[in-house]
Amino acid sequence: MGVLTAAGWAALAAFSLVIGAWLAYRPTPVPPARVGMVMGFGSGALLAAIAYELVPTGFHQDVLLFSAFGLGAVVFFLADAAVTGRRSMGAASADRSLVVGALLDGVPESLVLGIGVAMGGDVPIAFLVAVFVSNLPEALGATAGMRAQGHTKAQSYRVWWIIVAVSALAAAVGYLLYGLMPRADGGYVEAFAAGAVLTMLADSMIPEAYRQGGKATGLLAVFGFAVAGALSALD
Repeated sequence: MGVLTAAGWAALAAFSLVIGAWLAYRPTPVPPARVGMVMGFGSGALLAAIAYELVPTGFHQDVLLFSAFGLGAVVFFLADAAVTGRRSMGAASADRSLVVGALLDGVPESLVLGIGVAMGGDVPIAFLVAVFVSNLPEALGATAGMRAQGHTKAQSYRVWWIIVAVSALAAAVGYLLYGLMPRADGGYVEAFAAGAVLTMLADSMIPEAYRQGGKATGLLAVFGFAVAGALSALD
C-alpha cells in the first residue's frame, strides 16, 4: 500500500496542473494581467521550495551534490531548447518551456516524495503545498497560451494529465528504489530538481509573469516566497 500512497500524494500535488488548465478554458478567460500576477506568486513559492525543500544542506561543499544541481540546469536547458527550438523568448516558446519545466521538476520532486514515504517519514505538507500552488499558475499560463494558439481543450488537458500520471509513476519508482537502496536519501534527486526548477524560473516563468502582469509580479513573487517559506517553517 505504501507505493500507492506515494503515487497518490504525487498525483495530488500535480493535479493543480489540471485545475490550471480548467481555469484557462473557462467561458470567460482569465485576463492576461491576472495570469501574470498568479504566475509571479507561484514563482516566489517555487523559489521558496528550492531554498527550503530541494537544495540539500551543505550541497555547495559536496562535489557530487553540486554536480547534480548543475546537471539539472543543463538537462532543462537542453530539453527546453530541443522542444522550443529557440534562443530568444517568445509567447509560444514560453508556453512550451513551462510544460517542459512542469515535467522536469515534477519527476524529481515525485521521486523525492516516494523516497520520503518509503523512509517512513511524514509527508512534507509544506512542500506539497508549494508544489501544488506553483503548478497552478504554471499550467494556467501555459494553457492560456495554448488556447490563444488554437489548441483544443482535449489537447491541452492531455498534456497535463500525462504529467500527472508521470509524476505518480515517478513517486512509485522512488518508493521502490528505496527498497533496493535503503541508504538513499534523495539528496541527489533534490539537487537535480533544484537546478532544473531554478533554470525554468529564470528562463521562462518569471519573464512570462512579468510580460503579462507587469511590475506588480515582483511584489507577488516576494509574497509567494514568504507564504511558502512560512509553511515550510511550520511543517
